[in-house]
Amino acid sequence: MPNTGANAYPSRYRWLGLLGSLALAAGALTAGARPAADTGPTLRASGGAGTVLVFAGLAVLTAAWLLLGRPADGQRPPGTRWLTTTLAWWAAPLLLVPPVFSRDVYSYLAQGAMLAHGLDVYTHGPADLGGPTAAQIPQVWQHTPAPYGPAFLLLTRATAPLAEHPWAGTIVLRLTAVLAVAALAALLPALARPLGIDPAAALRLGALNPLVLLHLIAGAHNDALAFALLLGGLLAATRRQVLPAAALVALAALVKAPAALALPVVCLLASADRSWRPQLRTAGQAVAAATVTVLVVTAAAGTGYGWIAALTTPATSTSWSPSSSLGRLAADLTGTAPDGAVTAARLIGLALAAGAIALLARRVVRRESEPMAALALAFTALIALGPAFRPWYALWAVLPAALAVRTPAVRRVAELGCVVLAFTVMPDGFSPDGAELVLAVGGFAIGAAAVLTAERGTPLHERQLAC
Repeated sequence: MPNTGANAYPSRYRWLGLLGSLALAAGALTAGARPAADTGPTLRASGGAGTVLVFAGLAVLTAAWLLLGRPADGQRPPGTRWLTTTLAWWAAPLLLVPPVFSRDVYSYLAQGAMLAHGLDVYTHGPADLGGPTAAQIPQVWQHTPAPYGPAFLLLTRATAPLAEHPWAGTIVLRLTAVLAVAALAALLPALARPLGIDPAAALRLGALNPLVLLHLIAGAHNDALAFALLLGGLLAATRRQVLPAAALVALAALVKAPAALALPVVCLLASADRSWRPQLRTAGQAVAAATVTVLVVTAAAGTGYGWIAALTTPATSTSWSPSSSLGRLAADLTGTAPDGAVTAARLIGLALAAGAIALLARRVVRRESEPMAALALAFTALIALGPAFRPWYALWAVLPAALAVRTPAVRRVAELGCVVLAFTVMPDGFSPDGAELVLAVGGFAIGAAAVLTAERGTPLHERQLAC
């Protein structure tokens, strides 16, 4: 493998991660969430091999990311420029593959086409559009309204001419996500410095994270755009620019609503004076800027405020979450109707999340907790106790955590959690059957064996530098 001797760490792991990304991309060509019209007999027959490749590549990629974080005796850890270049290396193979691990990008395209056809995406589902675009979307989402804000719908409307060409539409939306991830790579170190966090450590956990590569880039999720706007707002807040900070956070919330949780943090970061009167003035300015942003963007989109009622869309009866699972378990044990038990469990979970967020807000106001750490914990509470969970939702907590965690042990726990989540979704975005699980486990075993073989074959002087 290129680069030996003193330069082997960390370049060896850069190359290892690239090999993992290449294997993942190769497998995605047949096992990914391809358009329905593309899944002919030949591709279906080779999908099993693709699944093995995806999970082998995923094992290698995640191992490279973990190994890259090991302290190197006598050598400085890689800096932000090196890590940013590594991010580009690992992301490059994923740019032109079909969507992977989710079919949400097809919903984005369908919603843009619905707007172009004059359909209200907050009261109609893709099934009302019909045609080849709607055919790409899983049945469970065919009749559900869009849960996204008007800022994102403005973007999807621009992609309407590509709705009949899912591959081209996917590439355009993925390029938007790539630009957003590039913004994250620039914003994380810039935010880390004034917060007293190691910029390279923040970049590695927040942007080089496998979940970013898998779900923001390969999956082309719109969370990438929300994250970029959110971090941009937080950076403006650290520079005491409360009006643009609040406007950017409001824009992020008009892509995905959870970003609104960051508005109180903007007020705290933007207020130089910790006394009550200046803080209230800052809060008033932030609320005014956010309100104006919501009004202007909503008017420009012409979609109205139906997105508020549609926020419950991700929480379908089949959506998984810890609270939903507890509700179904309670229904099984008591013999009650599962729908009622799941609804009750979800409401209890949301109440607990609201209580946790209120306690965190109190601690921040009393200076008992750092704002960024409190934001990470608030997102964690919302994700863990909310009505629906997807692996990429974890990034809402990981990004502020990357700007708050100072203890290596805590950072390592966050890394391991991200790695576990990376293996919880099949490349086609559907639930696996037994045969697919066997293929996935086999692929993981092949990738893990390859990493162990590579590490055991490393010359002693290189291994000492990397350990």
